[in-house]
Amino acid sequence: MEFEDSPEKEQEQRIPNQKELEKELSEYLSKKYGDRIKIVSPLLFPQSEPKKKEEGGKGGAMKSGVPAFDMKPEELESYLNGYVVKQDQAKGVLATKICTHFNRIKSPDKRHKKEKASSVGMIKNNILMLGPTGVGKTYLIKLIAQRIGVPFVKGDATKFSETGYVGGDVEDLVRDLVYEAHDDIQLAENGIVYIDEIDKIASSQNIIGHDVSRTGVQRALLKPMEETDVDLKVPHDPISQIQAIEHYRRTGKREKQIVNTKNILFIMSGAFEGLPDIIKKRLQRQGIGFEADIHSAEVSMDILKEVRAQDLIEFGFESEFIGRLPVIVVFDELTKDDLVEILKNPNNPIILSKKKDFMAYDINIQFEDEALEKLAEMASQEKTGARGLVSAVERTLMPFEKHLPSTFTDKLLATPELVENPEQELKRIDSGRDMMDPKMEERFERAAVNEKERVKKTIAERAKEFEAQSGLGLSEDRIDLIADQTLKSVSDIDSAFIDFKEMHDQIRAQNEKLFSQLGIDVSLADSAIHEIIRIAIDQDRDIIEVCVSLANELEYGLKLVKDRIGFEAFTITKEAVLDPEKYIDSLIKKYYSRDQVIS
Repeated sequence: MEFEDSPEKEQEQRIPNQKELEKELSEYLSKKYGDRIKIVSPLLFPQSEPKKKEEGGKGGAMKSGVPAFDMKPEELESYLNGYVVKQDQAKGVLATKICTHFNRIKSPDKRHKKEKASSVGMIKNNILMLGPTGVGKTYLIKLIAQRIGVPFVKGDATKFSETGYVGGDVEDLVRDLVYEAHDDIQLAENGIVYIDEIDKIASSQNIIGHDVSRTGVQRALLKPMEETDVDLKVPHDPISQIQAIEHYRRTGKREKQIVNTKNILFIMSGAFEGLPDIIKKRLQRQGIGFEADIHSAEVSMDILKEVRAQDLIEFGFESEFIGRLPVIVVFDELTKDDLVEILKNPNNPIILSKKKDFMAYDINIQFEDEALEKLAEMASQEKTGARGLVSAVERTLMPFEKHLPSTFTDKLLATPELVENPEQELKRIDSGRDMMDPKMEERFERAAVNEKERVKKTIAERAKEFEAQSGLGLSEDRIDLIADQTLKSVSDIDSAFIDFKEMHDQIRAQNEKLFSQLGIDVSLADSAIHEIIRIAIDQDRDIIEVCVSLANELEYGLKLVKDRIGFEAFTITKEAVLDPEKYIDSLIKKYYSRDQVIS
């Protein structure tokens, strides 16, 4: 039971104003650092609600500090397949080890306390990802963090130092987890820390002596990667100092808040240029495997799959550091065909982002398959993987994004001719006074149909996954509706499915409420629910508004049928939604025709 604080106690716990805090903090810092530290008050007072970081996952549901995680490896792999092209081995390994990690955390420890000492030395499934730039390493981890719903922070290894005086302290990443977990320390202790460009902290063979920015960072990461306590209150963080002072002022006691890293999963990634050469030399010395394939001057990135701990140590990593990364995942290089598949994937953020760019000006853009192939060919020449797709798409469509908003154009078809010669195609559009000729209109509609078919195919392939999440069977009609929602909202399929499920649940919840005043039993057939959702999608209306409008149109007719004929139960069908008046007439005719047959 909770009791309200007395006025005296409330006065005691009053939050100090800015001047009082400044005075206390100044006195504290002066004693600790002398006159070198000055207070700049605007920097010391955060907003009442912290802004959400650009890179961070959503906090998951909790059960006593443990994420309510219940996914199995194949479920997570199926989700990743809907977003990421190729990389089958990488998706399988990441899905397996990450699911195992979080399922092991939530698994109840039924051992006796004396037996818990055996947990000392337990190996955590920290992961090292190797692969060329632009193959989807960061994208995959962001997808996983978003899907599993645990706190997630991303850092760049080149920005951290051993001491914290140059760059940032490596332990700041752990503190950032607390921010992402909205100050829930228990939740933060079950998060993911992702560090990119990890290959950049490998020690250089040309440097003699202690290297703070490289080997030093490796050593600083050793304890957090295994298990250590990270103090949230640090001298170089003014906010934490203010919080410590305020806590001491209120309680007269020092508070030590720590985050234990035992269950925090560390994932590292890098391009590791030069590592293939090290592996090649080792294999040549051993005279095994694909000896005949590695004598060429150019080394294939596929050789990374033969990587061993000794290769990474020779590359410049401490043996203790590599020992804390037991899971190694190698990503494949992307070919031109892979890039085409990425662009055709309904969930790919490149095309979705570009559609949203044009939709901001009420311009609907469609892509022909041949145009996507041309864009992939341009990107493959840049040798930067999927990153080349972004620059190819931007470079091609920038003139249209600049000029078309100043015209009356509301449709744009990306054709192979447009990709090959954007300026000429822009002139052609202008010469037609912003109107599509019948032939181009037909091509536009065909491209839209092809896009919808790809979306429907992807939904059908993931039907079991969606059905398990929602408990709804995915009929052909429902797949079609989810596809329409995907295209209408210009979103990924998972978001569209969530929208569909919410609309479906809202209609069910409204069913009894809308017709309760009539004193009759009214149920909605699936076909009626689907039609209501379709109206909401097509007309961009709120689902509740559509339901209320339908109830208003049917109310008088249903009451009339009930009073005059005595019907007590009605099933609203698709036909009733499309034409309420005709539906009521059919009920009356059905009754009278039955009455005539009986007489």
